[in-house]
Amino acid sequence: MDSTFFELVVFLGRLLFVFLFIGSGVGHLTQTAAMAGYAESRGLSSPKLMVQISGVALLAGGVSILLGIFGDMGSLGLAVLMFVTAVMMHAFWKETDPMTKQMEMVGFNKDVALGGAALVLWVYFHYDAVPWTITGPLFGV
Repeated sequence: MDSTFFELVVFLGRLLFVFLFIGSGVGHLTQTAAMAGYAESRGLSSPKLMVQISGVALLAGGVSILLGIFGDMGSLGLAVLMFVTAVMMHAFWKETDPMTKQMEMVGFNKDVALGGAALVLWVYFHYDAVPWTITGPLFGV
């Protein structure tokens, strides 16, 4: 396989992967009040602050992966955030209404899948196997 093709596809994949995270991060920071209401309904203390913190984390992780600035740290951070968010924000097993349960299950599955993909990226970044990055891995090879 041509290495230029490989590098282009990996970069395109990174771009498509982080599109959701960067957009969500911006949304968390520009629509904090609306999102804080949902966070409060899920039992989070200091919901406005938690929405802002998660917005910064989503944005930082997405930019880290996109530009390849310590992508290992960014991808690992997003993986952890996605797994925590799946459990805390989408606890479908606690729901009694079938429609709400289904919606939360979709959110849970989405977050787990994104966390899994972020873990795969973490391994690639960790072993410095991702082309077109600004820095190497933070945690070393």
